[in-house]
Amino acid sequence: MNPFYILRLTSVIQIVVSAFMIIPAGIAAYYGETVEFYSFLGTIFLIWIFAAFYIYFTRKAPNRVLSSRDGFFFVTSSWILAAGFGALPVYFSGAIPSYTDAYFEIMSGFTTTGASILTNIEALPRSMLFWRSLTHWLGGMGIVVLVVALIPLLGVGGTKLVGAESPGPSVDKFTPKIRNNALILWIIYLGLSVLETILLMIGGMDLFDASTHTFGTMATGGFSPKAASVGHYNSAYIDAIITIFMVLAGCNFALYFKAFRGKIGEVIRDGEFKVYIGLFLIVSVLIAANLFLSGDYESPGKAFRFSSFQTASIITTTGYATADFELWPNFSKVLLFFLMFIGGCSGSTGGGIKVIRIVTMAKVAMNNIKYMLHPRGVFNLKVGKNTIRKEVVYTISGFFALYIFTILGTTIIVSTCGADIETSLTAALATVGNIGPGFGKIGPSENYFFFPAYVKWFLSLAMMAGRLELFTVFALLTPQFWKK
Repeated sequence: MNPFYILRLTSVIQIVVSAFMIIPAGIAAYYGETVEFYSFLGTIFLIWIFAAFYIYFTRKAPNRVLSSRDGFFFVTSSWILAAGFGALPVYFSGAIPSYTDAYFEIMSGFTTTGASILTNIEALPRSMLFWRSLTHWLGGMGIVVLVVALIPLLGVGGTKLVGAESPGPSVDKFTPKIRNNALILWIIYLGLSVLETILLMIGGMDLFDASTHTFGTMATGGFSPKAASVGHYNSAYIDAIITIFMVLAGCNFALYFKAFRGKIGEVIRDGEFKVYIGLFLIVSVLIAANLFLSGDYESPGKAFRFSSFQTASIITTTGYATADFELWPNFSKVLLFFLMFIGGCSGSTGGGIKVIRIVTMAKVAMNNIKYMLHPRGVFNLKVGKNTIRKEVVYTISGFFALYIFTILGTTIIVSTCGADIETSLTAALATVGNIGPGFGKIGPSENYFFFPAYVKWFLSLAMMAGRLELFTVFALLTPQFWKK
C-alpha cells in the first residue's frame, strides 16, 4: 500500500463532505439557529485544517493505480472519518450531547440504516434534522462514487473504489470509463430525487419535509423529521408516492440507464428484477389479506395500503413506518422478518443480502439436487438469461457464510448488555442489513438509545460493514492484508 497517497485521497473525500455541510449551515442561518450555524462552520474549518495538513505533507507521494488492498483501506477509512467529522456539528451544538450517540446517529445516516437513538426527534433544530437526512442521501449512492464521478483525481483505479463501496456481488459497468459510469448513476439518482420531492410537495408537504423524506426514500435510509415517521401525515397519497419510490430505489440503477436507452425488454426480462417485484407484490398481498381478515383494517384497500408500504420499507431496508407492525398478526410479522434477510437488488441503494444472491444460492441448491438425481448431467446456473460464472458463485457463497457469522457474532455482542434474544437478533439484522427498526425493544416505535456505549460503537461498525458489503471491511482484519 501507499498510505500517504491514500491519506491524500481520504482528505479529498472529507472536503466533499464539508462542502455539503454548507447547506444545513445555510438553513441554520435562515432559521436563526446561531449555535448550530457556528457548529457547522467550526466543523468545516476543522475538516479543512485536517485536509490541508495531509494534502501538504503528502504532496510528494506519487500518484499510482490503486490496488484492491488500497481500495479497501481507502473506502473503509473514508467512511469512518466521514461519520466522525459528520457527527461533530451534532455534538458541538448539543443537539446530541454524547459523541457516542452522535457518531451512532450519523453513521446510521451515512450507511442508510435509519437506526436512531433520538427519543424526541422533532425537538432537534431544523438544520440538524436536515443534516441527519442529507447524510442518507450522500451515503445512498456512495460518497466515494460521488467523488469518482466529480473529481478526475480518483479516475485512476476508480473501478477498485466503486467496487469496494457499491452494493452487490459485481459492479454493472455500462460505459467504458468508470467515472462516466459513476456520473450517470448519480444523475439518475438526482433526477429521481427531484421528481419525488416535487410529487411530495404536490401532496401537501413543504420543501423541507419533502426533501428530507426524499433523502430517506431514495437512499433507502428511513430518517424522518417526524417522530411518527411517514405515519405523521396520515395521507394515502404520500404513502403511495413513498412506496413507489422505495421500490424504485431498491431496483438496480443500471436498469434505468437501459430503460432510458429504450431497452425496456432487457429490463423486463432481468431475472433479479422479476424476483424482486414478485416478492414485493406477493408479500404485500399476503400481509394485506392477513390484516383484513384479522380485523386490523376495515377494507382490503386500506390493508393493502399499509401492507405494501411496510413491505417496501423492509425489503428495500428503508425503515420508514406508517404503522406499528409489532402489533400486527404473527403471520404478517414473520413475513416482514423473512424480508429482513433479503434486501433490494444489487446496484440499488438498498441493503441486506440482495435478491441476486438469494436467487443464486437457491439455484445452486436446485442444481445440486439435479446432480444427485442425474450424476452425468450438465446444468448451467442462470438467473434470467444471464449465466452466473463459477467465481461469482464462490464469492456469493463466501458472502453468505460471512453474513451469517456476522449476524450471529453481532447478536452475541448485543446480548451481553442483557437484551433479550428477539431484540439482540433483530438489532444484528437491522444494523448489518442497514434496515433500522427491528422487533422487541427496537421496534418501529422504539429506538437504540438504551444500549450501552460499547454496544453502540460496535453496532456503528456493524452498520458500516454491512453497507460496504462485509468483504471491504473484513479484509482489513486479516493478517494477509498487512503483509507486504
